[in-house]
Amino acid sequence: MVLDLVLIGTAITLGPLHNSAFILLLSAHRGLLKGLVFILTWLAELVLVVAVVTLLTGGEPPARHSSPSVAGLVVKLVLGLALVVYGQHKRRRGASRSRGTPKWMARLDRVSAWTAAGLAVLLQPWGMVAAGGATAMNADLSSAASFLALMGFFLLATASVLAMELYATFAPARAHERLEWLRTAIDTHQDQAIVVLSLLLGLWLAGKSTYELVTLAA
Repeated sequence: MVLDLVLIGTAITLGPLHNSAFILLLSAHRGLLKGLVFILTWLAELVLVVAVVTLLTGGEPPARHSSPSVAGLVVKLVLGLALVVYGQHKRRRGASRSRGTPKWMARLDRVSAWTAAGLAVLLQPWGMVAAGGATAMNADLSSAASFLALMGFFLLATASVLAMELYATFAPARAHERLEWLRTAIDTHQDQAIVVLSLLLGLWLAGKSTYELVTLAA
């Protein structure tokens, strides 16, 4: 479970779309406030998904051969295959081409705090979050190790935007220049990043889930 959460959390935090949009939010009027709203909404979504799953399981991992355990593996398998298909689709469309800033992102310097919260919902990679929720089915909340693993997942999945918020707070002049450079780099390699993250995480989820399902059936 821990390794899966680390990989899923890393893929979420490295997603190019929300990172590029977040940098633009920081450059807006009262950008730090809007960035904070984005972060809190983003984190709340992650916590909500995991909380719902752990409430359904009672905070205890399902028995190895039980229906919930098999269902969790099937969900991860389907999500993994979906990520592979999506990544392959993006690759075939030409991931090597450069992209500029989308038109809707160019208007983020004028959005409200409520819109920033909405962006956190829209830009959340829900397929990956769902995979994190399916993985959290195996969490034992009476165990400190499982609790820390979930806290680590929340922190890791929020790490990129949290780091940028702190950077802009304590070194605003330097952060503006360097974050603009980072946004340009992200926009230029947006498709490549999506392809790599989707394929790597998708292959891992599909491969591991298939192995575990075959092991259960043996």
